[in-house]
Amino acid sequence: MSVRLLPAAQVELDEAIHWYAQQAPGLGDSFLVEFLRTIQLIERHPTGWHPLSNQTRRCRLRRFPYGVIYSQDEQGILIVAVAHLHRRPAYWQCRVN
Repeated sequence: MSVRLLPAAQVELDEAIHWYAQQAPGLGDSFLVEFLRTIQLIERHPTGWHPLSNQTRRCRLRRFPYGVIYSQDEQGILIVAVAHLHRRPAYWQCRVN
């Protein structure tokens, strides 16, 4: 199953890694590892996470206050947002058709 990130989601991922890397040595790497673990869970169980709409679901990261917002289509998994859970809820909805 293919996993793709919208460009805006890639920017969010990069910014979160950078921010955590500035907070403590190795924390940015820990965020990336946790993100990749979450992607693996989504790949294994694409319908197993909280539905946010008819088209989207959210899988939360375990150690960090972030959720991976994604949709599923014939090409695989599309990551719509890497969203901080305590800021601007639903800001990403304009990214979904």
